[in-house]
Amino acid sequence: MEKVIYLLWCPEGLDTESWGATLRDTLPQTLTQLGVHSARLNIDDADVAAAQALRQQRMAVQPGALLQVCIDCANDALRAPIDAAIAACCQQHAAYLVTESVPLHNTKHPAHKGQRTLGFAQLALLQRTPRMDPETWRHHWQTVQTPMAIETQDTFEYVQNTIVRALTKEAPAIDAIVEECFPAAAMTDPYAFFNAVGDEAAFQRNLARMMNSVNRFLDLPIDCIPSSQYRLI
Repeated sequence: MEKVIYLLWCPEGLDTESWGATLRDTLPQTLTQLGVHSARLNIDDADVAAAQALRQQRMAVQPGALLQVCIDCANDALRAPIDAAIAACCQQHAAYLVTESVPLHNTKHPAHKGQRTLGFAQLALLQRTPRMDPETWRHHWQTVQTPMAIETQDTFEYVQNTIVRALTKEAPAIDAIVEECFPAAAMTDPYAFFNAVGDEAAFQRNLARMMNSVNRFLDLPIDCIPSSQYRLI
């Protein structure tokens, strides 16, 4: 079993809401017929408009959606029908083979097939800083940053995707993709985001821990995109 992540850009002239509805209506049946075992869609839509202050941008044009699929084999020839189906419903796409790690499973608000998951999912597209070699960077991200983020934020799901290789030409150079799910209040309330409602000292402490860690292994800004999460298959 292999996992592939697709970054998707919305077709020109199509609004995000219509595009999202089309993706949710057409992709589940198509991908199932093509042998996809599971699929999850993240889309930057009106339901996360309130979270725009959390956005960071590095790419000139960020993707409007992200599709995560699990398939038997990601070899080019066997993956081609899936690529073609995805290409038919977006302006452009970039695909990556990844290894998935789930330090925190969503047990509070389980995703239901075809439905939007409660709250919102923050997507972070990470690039290794040249100040660190790959192993030092990976160690800090997974051993230092990850448990600290779970401790200091009101996160109910945390998924790490390490990029093995790009599967499409001219795919943006990234090293990892992180998905963190938060309750809706965290879209607008930093105290809710940092799990410190009503506690100024805890907020300042959690914020400082986060920024100290982030600045050690990332060069800001990164691409950080708020999204709605949908389980398609």
